[in-house]
Amino acid sequence: MDNPSTSSPCKESTSTEIVFFDIETNVPNRVGQRFWVLEFGAIVVCPRKLVELDSYSTLIRPTDLSAVPSRSGRCDGITKDVVANAPLFEEVADKIFNILNGRIWAGHNIQRFDCARIKEAFSDIDRPAPTPVGMIDSLGVLTEKFGRRAGNMKVCICHKKSLNYT
Repeated sequence: MDNPSTSSPCKESTSTEIVFFDIETNVPNRVGQRFWVLEFGAIVVCPRKLVELDSYSTLIRPTDLSAVPSRSGRCDGITKDVVANAPLFEEVADKIFNILNGRIWAGHNIQRFDCARIKEAFSDIDRPAPTPVGMIDSLGVLTEKFGRRAGNMKVCICHKKSLNYT
């Protein structure tokens, strides 16, 4: 697969594109239950021109649909019915790989959480995970300024209305 930075409209050789991304997962509530990526959203930005170059968002149906609650107790609104007809991860893996690989990754708590879930999802389908050329995780900066409440800040890129599951 091509490195997206090599064909960038961001032209400057020193300007690696930044991809701001976020995922939503189930919340494991039983022993042995795992995390499943249920939603992925990303916006690719040229850091020199501060323009959006690309974006992608999708719901994702987990292989184990029983891991998703019938009613959501979270603000993301994701339920079993919402993801029942969504594509499986393997069906969107190429798009996710292409939008992430070879770029600077940015988001909130991505080092501890999102990156691990992306790696797990690619491992599940026996594919290499995308790799960043750098990382900007807002959790550390915001925790330093705002304390523990920074851990609860969500940078949700995928809006419910754009995915028609309000």
